[in-house]
Amino acid sequence: MADHLEASVTLPSDPASVSTARTYVVGTLAEWGLPADAEVADTIRLIVSELATNAVQHTFGQSPTFTVDIELERDEQLRIGVTDSHPRFPKRLPAAVQQDNGRGMVIIRWLTAECGGKLKVRATREGGKTVSIEVPWTVPARPVTTAVQQEP
Repeated sequence: MADHLEASVTLPSDPASVSTARTYVVGTLAEWGLPADAEVADTIRLIVSELATNAVQHTFGQSPTFTVDIELERDEQLRIGVTDSHPRFPKRLPAAVQQDNGRGMVIIRWLTAECGGKLKVRATREGGKTVSIEVPWTVPARPVTTAVQQEP
């Protein structure tokens, strides 16, 4: 595989784009060797859903689009970032049991840590922000199958 792979998609800040972002990331990672049915693919799918949902819901119409960037360094480190043009950084909210929302960053941070990674939030030059995760690239080994030859 190459030393550095990257892919990117920019989507409208619309709830329908969350599914598109998820599908794009999982499809790209499958092209890079991560089976879509791998457990870590499910975790990444959930993280991307949370990141994209935050970009749509919490920019208050001030970010007409968001961008999903995927980078793979030397088959070792995977980075997925979601960038929007809203300047406000995510805040940690107290997560009450009855609360229907407000726990996205807690979920992202926990899932990322479970994969051995970390969560980062940084400002962009344009005045927005990128919320990204970095996790070790772990592609599960495919089972080796042997062909059974039948006698004629």
